[in-house]
Amino acid sequence: MLSSEIRYFMAVANAGSLSAASEQLFVAISAISRQIQRLETEVGVPLFDRHARGMVLNEAGEIFAHHVRKNMLDMEYALAEIKGLTAVRRTQIRVACTDGMAFTLLPRLFAEFRASNPGVLFSLKVASTQGVAELIRNGECDLALQFSLYAERGVEVIGSWPAPVQLVMHHNHPLAQADEVTLADLGQYPLALPEQNTTVRQLFDLSCHMSGYVIEPVLTCDNFSTLFHFLLRTPLAVTICSPFTVLYEAQTHGLLLRSVRIDQLNQRTLQLQTLSGRPRSAALNLFLDFLHQQLNTLEQSSG
Repeated sequence: MLSSEIRYFMAVANAGSLSAASEQLFVAISAISRQIQRLETEVGVPLFDRHARGMVLNEAGEIFAHHVRKNMLDMEYALAEIKGLTAVRRTQIRVACTDGMAFTLLPRLFAEFRASNPGVLFSLKVASTQGVAELIRNGECDLALQFSLYAERGVEVIGSWPAPVQLVMHHNHPLAQADEVTLADLGQYPLALPEQNTTVRQLFDLSCHMSGYVIEPVLTCDNFSTLFHFLLRTPLAVTICSPFTVLYEAQTHGLLLRSVRIDQLNQRTLQLQTLSGRPRSAALNLFLDFLHQQLNTLEQSSG
């Protein structure tokens, strides 16, 4: 239902060049270029910055692309409503999250929800904190779950739970029964940490800096599954995460969560986010209620 100008504009915006868009659309580069020039004439301003290696949306282009994506989502919702899909039938829910939520928690919650609602399909995108924020603001997902240090602009936070940074270790680790664990204690053991673009690592590094400690990890990775399996096979190792990330797995694998009494490590929250002003399907509302209930229960279990 989109005009050729809009379709070609979005293809170039997503692909980053006329040639890449041409390959995706099977349309000549010259035809795509003409349509984009026509669109820019109608709008009255250029929408791209042209470079030798491609085309990048300028400020006007970003605004225009945002509204196109939003209108496309509104159209999808209208068609679904017309077809009667506002009932909990065969409906897809698109979820975005940061890595910790994708480890075991969300897969488990998806499975539990679908046991009672088999017509609901899930699509999950895992991204950085900044990437998740962009996905929700651009309307590319229906809801987002991410660990955050502040309120994200342009999104509606419909639930928030404390998500302190905690240490994870084997139940028989030398630090497991200590009255109190300090950052200085960690320097004696193999430490596996997330990459520095994660909020959990940023808070940990800030705490070390403010306490005057330099702790060199033996392993860094942006995939928590890697850190977790390294921990399982290294009895003296320690890693960090929120209680939501491993609460289901800790007891199964004989692991223990320990806190460090540093204020900076308690600044994160787990946020449940949707795009402000977007209508919600019956299935999405049902799943949001389910998430609220489950996360409230998990918070009480970790407290």
